[in-house]
Amino acid sequence: MSSTRDSTGSAQNPITREPDARGPIPEARTPTAAGPTVGSDPLAELAAFPLVEALFGRRSRRFALGDEIPDGPLAYRSRHEPVPLNELERLLVLSAMGGTTGWHYSITRNARYAPHAANYAGGAAGRTFPSAAGFHTAELFFTDDSGVYFFPTRDAGALVDPAVEDVTAELMVERHASRLRRLSGTRLHLPAEEPYLEGHNTWCVNVPGSLLVIPVADIAQHMLAILCFFAQNGYAIFDDVNGREIPGLDEFRDLVDVDAPFPLTFSEQYALTEATAELATSCYAGVLMLQGLGLGGWMFDGIDRFSMLGASGNPDVPGLGFRYDTDDRWAVPNPTGLPGVFEAFCPPHHADMTAAVEAFAERKFGEGGPFNPRTPGPWTDSPGFRGSAQVHDERFKACVALQAQYVLDTFGKFPGTVPTLFILNYVQAHHLDLEFYDRFFAPGAYLRTHAEHMERWHS
Repeated sequence: MSSTRDSTGSAQNPITREPDARGPIPEARTPTAAGPTVGSDPLAELAAFPLVEALFGRRSRRFALGDEIPDGPLAYRSRHEPVPLNELERLLVLSAMGGTTGWHYSITRNARYAPHAANYAGGAAGRTFPSAAGFHTAELFFTDDSGVYFFPTRDAGALVDPAVEDVTAELMVERHASRLRRLSGTRLHLPAEEPYLEGHNTWCVNVPGSLLVIPVADIAQHMLAILCFFAQNGYAIFDDVNGREIPGLDEFRDLVDVDAPFPLTFSEQYALTEATAELATSCYAGVLMLQGLGLGGWMFDGIDRFSMLGASGNPDVPGLGFRYDTDDRWAVPNPTGLPGVFEAFCPPHHADMTAAVEAFAERKFGEGGPFNPRTPGPWTDSPGFRGSAQVHDERFKACVALQAQYVLDTFGKFPGTVPTLFILNYVQAHHLDLEFYDRFFAPGAYLRTHAEHMERWHS
């Protein structure tokens, strides 16, 4: 793309189109790093893109084709119309952020369970980002010019299998394309103003042409997984907010140490921070993919999560439309899920916490679960490994459900002191306006993949 010039060849101010006293706009630069010849297979080039180049070249590149900064030292209006990501680009970003990559290897050993396998995991498949003990409670939503979508992969199983096939970008795209579920035919509406967007994001977030990916974690389910983990290792919780033990827990003294329980607040913060690390890692994987693709974008948290989930309080800003509740005991609304799409493992989406525990146990031990002998796996004897895990019996589930129900009854929600569902980071992907970077930045502001992107991927 060439710089903005009048018929005499002098530079113009991109806002006023008048000659710019600050000097000529530089011609578009191409980084000098060696790379494949333009015109060769872009997917092959992507596969060969060096990890270290993605790591060391990662930057937040916010100015997209069609953007405008109306004032300040970087005032600029793009001369170009927005260019949406094509289907291939979109699927590559999504598969990098949440694609399944085979069967995960589970926890290798815990002496407490020997000779059984440690039965912590919630899902059987590994994804592009790690999850605490294989809990995998998060899913991806996204929006672009064509609508709002759900991209569920946590229980999809291994859509690729490195034991029997080469896991390539082409294969990931092919296998994951059918996972897309369209929820709306229009881009998600967020007013470009506070409080919906942070002030510094009002000009660049969710703009035409962009892809906005929204990872959401089910903290309720993650907390159930932690309570199961605790019980499996002889631990329980107590209510440190109100300073009391959980009534009835003494009945399970043979399973858990009721005399040295963990504080509820500590346990729920554990669930929140573990899930948050997963969300952030998913986003970082997506951002590394942007470098290889030569797309602009960045990971950030500057969108109001309540507005995004549907709890803005403004009926004209429904966000993703999640159900939420309010209570005088809570400082903020508490979204719990999108019915029939993504529902937290707690009421109102389950009758009570006993039902939620049963649902979680079914996810672990039922069809497709990580501890069902019929679920394929990466081991030479996968049925033997999966079948060696102890199934949660009725008494074990009752111990977990007792603690979870106490939290729900006491605080009005589950978990009691942290959100039921949580968003932290988002990823936006878009096509860069290189003229902006050539005008205002020194060499090195973008990678060779950015310089060559339009010719490689859109010629």
